[in-house]
Amino acid sequence: MGMGKKVAAFGIAKKIYDEARKPHNQAKIKAAVKKVQDRRRPH
Repeated sequence: MGMGKKVAAFGIAKKIYDEARKPHNQAKIKAAVKKVQDRRRPH
């Protein structure tokens, strides 16, 4: 059972990695990171 979970986790990680490489998704990721950083920064 453990091997199946590892294979599934690898498949999901690869899908996320592939999606993150697309330029329009990179812009979304950068915007989300900036939003979180702005919220965490004390004023």
